[in-house]
Amino acid sequence: MTISVSQLEEARRALDAPLYADVAGDMTVSFEFSPPKTDKAEIALWDSIETLAPLGPRFLSVTYGAGGSTRDRTHATVARIARDTGVPAAAHLTCVEATRGEIDAIAGEYWDAGVRHIVALRGDVPGGAPYAAHPGGYENAAALVEGLKRLHPFEISVAGYPECHPDSRDQAFDLDNLKRKLDAGADRALTQFFFSPDTFFRYRDAAAAAGIDAEIVPGIMPIGSFAGVQRMAAMCATDIPGWLLRLFEGLDDHPAARQLVAATVAAEMCRKLYAGGVKQFHFYTMNKAELSFAICHLLGLRAKTAAKTPEVVAA
Repeated sequence: MTISVSQLEEARRALDAPLYADVAGDMTVSFEFSPPKTDKAEIALWDSIETLAPLGPRFLSVTYGAGGSTRDRTHATVARIARDTGVPAAAHLTCVEATRGEIDAIAGEYWDAGVRHIVALRGDVPGGAPYAAHPGGYENAAALVEGLKRLHPFEISVAGYPECHPDSRDQAFDLDNLKRKLDAGADRALTQFFFSPDTFFRYRDAAAAAGIDAEIVPGIMPIGSFAGVQRMAAMCATDIPGWLLRLFEGLDDHPAARQLVAATVAAEMCRKLYAGGVKQFHFYTMNKAELSFAICHLLGLRAKTAAKTPEVVAA
């Protein structure tokens, strides 16, 4: 059996020091949440936010359902983050099924609520239909970024796709689209999730070769539900390596063990990204704090403020 140089280097590092001894906690993180659909889900969401906010994230973002289906809940959640947490809030905003005037009005409401950061996305049509711009709406994410910048000096993040957006014919086309979004005024790209550090490094190198010098932040998806991740990966053309399938096989009925494995896998990928110079991470939390918190802890990140104790209401 031939042993590669990279394998020898990994073995040497494992022998020389504990696995995370060289991770100094000198990175920044952000966390993404979904708006709650029920009262119980809202309690769980705020428990997660209260757990992760003390880590000092640079922002907490809230997603936007297909076709704007969670518009009101997204706005309420983002406004509360901005009002109550002391952490900057970022609101997702899409082009789907809304006119420019409607989107501009929503953006204005965010600005009035103290929200200064928008995650600007093209969005997906409900039901999986092919994308078509709404009559009188913004035709794509680049146009949305340009429109938002005309309204207010928002900080704007956009999406990046290390394995290409499903609608892109190739990586060159995909990177050209990213460059248009950044040239329109976006500040950074937050990537779709992936499961190999090399996937991100190749994307970062290709972006640089295409003349993109903006910050590209890897999106990290801790695996809470492997079946759920498989569904999402199929929708966005994300590769799931065979070794990952084998690793999670047999864990469906062992949620605690699955959580330990998930945290280990994601933390190890982050450690390798860190070794390659990555100092920013964006976590897709699925409204569950423990996995993201454990990964950040392994990476050396510690609470900057005391965690709030959730209020207990007597029955």
